[in-house]
Amino acid sequence: MFVDRVKIFVAAGDGGNGCASFRREKFVPMGGPDGGDGGNGGSVILRASANEQSLVDLKFQQHWQAERGGGGAGKRLHGARGSDRVVIVPLGTLVFLEDSDELIVDLCADGQEFLIAQGGKGGKGNSRFVTSVNRAPRTAEPGTEGEKKTLNLELKIIADVGLVGYPNAGKSTLLRAISAAKPKTAPYPFTTLHPNVGVVETDDYRRYTVADIPGLIAGASENVGLGHAFLRHIERCRILCYTLDMGGVDGRDPLADLQSLRNEIGKYEEELLKRPAIIVANKMDLAAAAENPQRLRHAEPDMTILPICAELGEHTQELILTLRKLLDESPPDNPNDLQRILAKRRSFRSRNKQHDNFEWPDIEVFYK
Repeated sequence: MFVDRVKIFVAAGDGGNGCASFRREKFVPMGGPDGGDGGNGGSVILRASANEQSLVDLKFQQHWQAERGGGGAGKRLHGARGSDRVVIVPLGTLVFLEDSDELIVDLCADGQEFLIAQGGKGGKGNSRFVTSVNRAPRTAEPGTEGEKKTLNLELKIIADVGLVGYPNAGKSTLLRAISAAKPKTAPYPFTTLHPNVGVVETDDYRRYTVADIPGLIAGASENVGLGHAFLRHIERCRILCYTLDMGGVDGRDPLADLQSLRNEIGKYEEELLKRPAIIVANKMDLAAAAENPQRLRHAEPDMTILPICAELGEHTQELILTLRKLLDESPPDNPNDLQRILAKRRSFRSRNKQHDNFEWPDIEVFYK
């Protein structure tokens, strides 16, 4: 089960209360106050891990609470510090405040930690309030409350290359052909229901990652279908790889598909169109695909076009080397621009909501 959006509630532990205590023991004349301080409450910490691929664990455990600090005691004994609560999330997780939609942190490095809710401080015991004029204070401080927050977590896949294309264009088959990933493939649209990431390794042991983005359809930028749920996973990709069905298996024209894909990506986030891109002309083993590469080169003279057949593994090695060269030549993303794109919250409901004009027919009910 793949989950890339969850809402969770985090609560740090409260600080322990200070103690008001007095001692009376042998050889200690007059005794005196000896109340200890309360312990600090535990904090809630988010930790990114490369071993996690989804937010599914947080979907079924949405409340995370750290331990409360222990109370102080006599003989100036301090309360125990509450244990921290560590929440493990996958790489590429963005954390937003529920109330303000403010981006708090982008957890994109393995082992990266962020203190999301600070534990409360323990209260002082009465031994802390002794002065020359107040020799026997009877007051002690209560511990302060730990922070409590409601958070929205969104996973945006981290990959160097993003495969974008219409359903049934062969993206999953292509990912299987160039990497060790084994996404589901079948001869019908929408086989892939969540992004898959594969690691591509060249002969000199250079590695980069490729993400298979589930098929986009017309209106995806308006959140038609699963719109934004798919489009947001290409926000981190340094290179876009338009995968086209050159055989027109589903009765579509590859040139029209390319234009539609660009339109949807541009409407979603125009900055993504400025990133380096290539065109993969897939399914070249079909007879109907013979003339389409020439039409594509005429329409896109400045684009790199690679005719391949992912099913048979033809020319996939050339694609691997082309992507590697493009990654080496492409400058790294501007951190500020990337942060601006990632921080933008988008509605997950369709803007063009269709009204249901269906009228239920009269139903006759027969009782036996």
